[in-house]
Amino acid sequence: MTSAITRNKYLDDNQNRFIEQLMEWLAIPSISTLSEHKDDVRNAADWVRNRLAEIGFPTSRIIATTGHPLVFAEWQVDDRQPALLIYGHYDVQPVDPIEQWNSPPFQPTIRAGNIYCRGASDDKGQIMLVLAALEAWIKVDGALPVNIKILLEGEEEAGGASIAAYVQENPEHLRADAVLICDTHMVRADQPSLVTGLRGVLYTEIAVTGAKTDLHSGSYGGVAPNPIHALCVLISRLKGEDGVIHIPELASAIPAAGAAEKLFWQEDPLHIEKALCTEMGVTELAGEKDYPPLERIGLRPTLEVHGIRGGFTAEGAKTVIPASAVAKISLRLPAGLEPNEVFGWLDKAVQRHMPAGHIVQVTNLHAGKGFYIPPGAPALLAAADALESIYGKTPVFMREGGSIPIASLFNEVLNVPVVLMGFGLPDDTIHAPNEKFSLEQFRKGMKTVADFLGRLTCGQEHAG
Repeated sequence: MTSAITRNKYLDDNQNRFIEQLMEWLAIPSISTLSEHKDDVRNAADWVRNRLAEIGFPTSRIIATTGHPLVFAEWQVDDRQPALLIYGHYDVQPVDPIEQWNSPPFQPTIRAGNIYCRGASDDKGQIMLVLAALEAWIKVDGALPVNIKILLEGEEEAGGASIAAYVQENPEHLRADAVLICDTHMVRADQPSLVTGLRGVLYTEIAVTGAKTDLHSGSYGGVAPNPIHALCVLISRLKGEDGVIHIPELASAIPAAGAAEKLFWQEDPLHIEKALCTEMGVTELAGEKDYPPLERIGLRPTLEVHGIRGGFTAEGAKTVIPASAVAKISLRLPAGLEPNEVFGWLDKAVQRHMPAGHIVQVTNLHAGKGFYIPPGAPALLAAADALESIYGKTPVFMREGGSIPIASLFNEVLNVPVVLMGFGLPDDTIHAPNEKFSLEQFRKGMKTVADFLGRLTCGQEHAG
């Protein structure tokens, strides 16, 4: 207990330094999807590798890939102790629309107890609190309580192909008893939660062509195919106004949830439905009315349109019927479904629902499986105890609508439980302008991870 108190004091005493280091890292615009930021991504990898060396990790190195590099570090304490693999990503999303930012997206700014910057919550801030917890153990206790492996990637926001290949090719090198990922959010600041499930993702492009060239809408209007209109009709047939997705194979493959989970979704004791409306600034939630909102964002599949490109959209007028149009469409999928198989179902549905007179092609841009961990897994219970110790409240177990494909891959390849213990908040606006991370969450997160590490000892049942 004395060591725990001393570690927490060390974290409090050094929090300002940790925040300054975070701000230095956040200032590197490591946007993995834009080629002009390739060097920035590498610089962000070098920065965190150097930080790991400063903390004291005897092994820390950059691993080259065909894409952006991985960062690996290891501290072998004792073969009799369990091993924890820690994952995170140092790449970030693009910043558009930049005019909506209240401060420059790569100029970290502290306002009202939050740090604003792209990557603050997703995921540099959450990696930094883990590194702070590790440092506290090393400086106060002289060593880590368990064996630690760290694997950080620079392509999470770009599909994660490089780390997926590395994990599949190096299972023995990454062998561990459990995996920790701090890349999710809690229900709210006063109610800790642990994520037990994530949906998979299938990201596609649907390209439609009509005539061989753009056409004058006066001379050809009424007889010419219009790919933009055809896309709109197609999308409405794939998912109706009621939110129901019309892919029969998908509808019959949705897994069932347990009675306790269904009751939690139905009763919504934490009033998450109301909170969702507040966060989005809407008066009611969209989607399938036959299912409660928590089930719609935790278990049910989705089909969302992210953008449509085609025709003329510049200032002024140009009465043209476009020859082609493209839509970016993704599906979020329950755990247990194979995204590439779902792609076949989608392609079949597109061909069936496509308006006549057009040619359509569906492309699978990237995909990742969903994930589910039983709430009774020992590593998850250790995380729950750590959260309750720091927050003073029992955490709830939640399914999260987002996707972290690497979580499923770790579980599948390494055959160990994956603990999703994130400290973001629902209003952190990740992937959007004015992304933020609460400094109080940063403080509590450091202490929670430090506490969690101390619970993963030989005296406890191994998670693997």
